[in-house]
Amino acid sequence: MKVKCLIIGSGPAGYTAAIYASRANLSPVLIEGPQLGGQLTTTTEVENFPGYPDGVEPFTMMDDMRRQAERFGTQFVSGIVTKVEFALPSLQGGAGGRLPHKVWVEDTDLYEADAVIIATGASAKYLGLESERTYRGRGVSACATCDGFFYRKKTVAVVGGGDTACEEANYLAGLCEKVYMIVRKPYLRASAVMQERVLNNPKIEVLFEHNTLQLTGEGKVQGADLVYRKGESDEEQRHIAIDGFFLAIGHHPNTELFKDYVARDAEGYIIVKDNGTQCFSLPFREGQGVGSILPGVFAAGDCADPHYRQAVVAAGSGAKAAIEADKYIKSL
Repeated sequence: MKVKCLIIGSGPAGYTAAIYASRANLSPVLIEGPQLGGQLTTTTEVENFPGYPDGVEPFTMMDDMRRQAERFGTQFVSGIVTKVEFALPSLQGGAGGRLPHKVWVEDTDLYEADAVIIATGASAKYLGLESERTYRGRGVSACATCDGFFYRKKTVAVVGGGDTACEEANYLAGLCEKVYMIVRKPYLRASAVMQERVLNNPKIEVLFEHNTLQLTGEGKVQGADLVYRKGESDEEQRHIAIDGFFLAIGHHPNTELFKDYVARDAEGYIIVKDNGTQCFSLPFREGQGVGSILPGVFAAGDCADPHYRQAVVAAGSGAKAAIEADKYIKSL
């Protein structure tokens, strides 16, 4: 199937890109992927997205976006992209004109597109506990900015010892009565200034050399069983009463599929030009900005954003990607 604009991903970035692309008469096709609605659907309620003054359930919001894109003519395809073959700059131009980008769904269905918008998002890292899955959306969260408001004047725990964990703990301390930081090492890995803020905050108690064994509670998180490792053979178990459990141990950008074609940073986030959405092709020397633009390939949302990870930011970048894709297609 030959298309003008192909969008990979069905979160806020992908759906917004579809709305803008369809209104620009690009007749976009959106491949929905394994998690309809994206990572946002792992939370229970969204209160910080404009236009929903009373808050909204994430599935409702994502369905609203999907129906809006469908109204303007977006075609949706259920399935997972299993292979891509982007036309590198060295292959473009010449007597044959511009080559299309190729995308395979479920290894069998081939799409050839003038422009591809990558909106595959990022997945939060979890500890791998069975109880994390049990309480996900019922006390377990990977976004303090998204869900911290629901824990005002309550007690929560943050897992992690880096800058992100310290930022989350400080943010939650402004809302909650008490914040535990569960740190598996005997020190914080965060920058000196972030360590100072955490260690000097009377609402934050840092539990060094602690690991989480399991979460407990009736229908929702009410506590956590921890183990304190004081040495190679010296362990002590303890229980803390908490209302929320926040993971701050990093994210995996879902970009492995594109590693042979687009430039990524050390963590796997796609590198875009000048805070826009245009992707660089390989080879690319990070930090020096040396590389060629990969014509017709754009990235939007959390797959290219290691900093904000907010639905409204992802939606904005989806709009930018569609606008840039429209300009590119019109230039062909």
